[in-house]
Amino acid sequence: MRTALGGLLLLMSVAAHAAYPERPVRMIVPQAVGASTDNVARIVATELARELGQQVVVDNRPGGALQLGMELTAKATADGYTIGYAPIGALAIGPHLVARPTVDAMRELAPVGQTITGHMMLLAGPKTPFRSVREVIDYAKQNPGKLFNASSGNGSPGHIGFELLKTMTGVQIVHVPYKGGPAAIADLMGGQVQLMMEGLNSASGHVKAGRVRGLAVTGAKRSPVFPEVPTLIEAGVAGYEATTWHGVVAPAGTPRAVIAVLNAKLNRAVHSPAASERIFALGSEPLTGTPEEFWKLVRSDSAKWAEVIKKANAKID
Repeated sequence: MRTALGGLLLLMSVAAHAAYPERPVRMIVPQAVGASTDNVARIVATELARELGQQVVVDNRPGGALQLGMELTAKATADGYTIGYAPIGALAIGPHLVARPTVDAMRELAPVGQTITGHMMLLAGPKTPFRSVREVIDYAKQNPGKLFNASSGNGSPGHIGFELLKTMTGVQIVHVPYKGGPAAIADLMGGQVQLMMEGLNSASGHVKAGRVRGLAVTGAKRSPVFPEVPTLIEAGVAGYEATTWHGVVAPAGTPRAVIAVLNAKLNRAVHSPAASERIFALGSEPLTGTPEEFWKLVRSDSAKWAEVIKKANAKID
């Protein structure tokens, strides 16, 4: 009886939301226009709009270690007309960097689904002699504190990913945070810093043009965009893995039927030929699944990066 009643209630809910969406959907992006996350979010928004039959309006709200955008998403009306575009930094890294997180993702947000997965790449400046990960590690061990690694910002995936590398190899390399990837890469090319770990969305063009040197990617397997570049595991750092990802979230309490519609449409949008081609061109891979699979990934990576951040004593005031 209880099962039948539950099924009836679900059918009633689906019927109540059968017309969804009846108006444009707002997608909050927690980074500025032109940032790597924003670039992918706009690809997804364009194709999601085609699938939904309604405009998907991108609303950029950077700030607070990506937490501002997630807070605004969480506080929005839970009706499916406001969703958030969430990179790994917003859900699994940023909350551990601030003294007082303004949003509890697991409690205040609901998963819609993953959109992409990607690699970061360990980069060396063109003025350095480094052509392999082993050369970097050997030099760093013989010259502790003499090398500098840039990042696109304190608490960015590249910063935390490099801290994991330092911990696993026992080297001392000085972190230099910048206000964005372009400034950091410019100094890497100019020789002010020697190393950097950055997402392929930002790094691939510079590597292909020979402006910086790609030494290894951070995933468990090689990137299809750079099949000639080894993984850090292959380069001798056993067990190292640091993939990046994006996904879509909604305010907690969003009706299950609406989430189901969004998830189905999102999966179709991401794997559309137009979106897939552009996502691959940026250096990432389309990857979707169920809301539950996305939330399992968030929980797992959140626990992993919380430990790394604690060991590195990384903070954002």
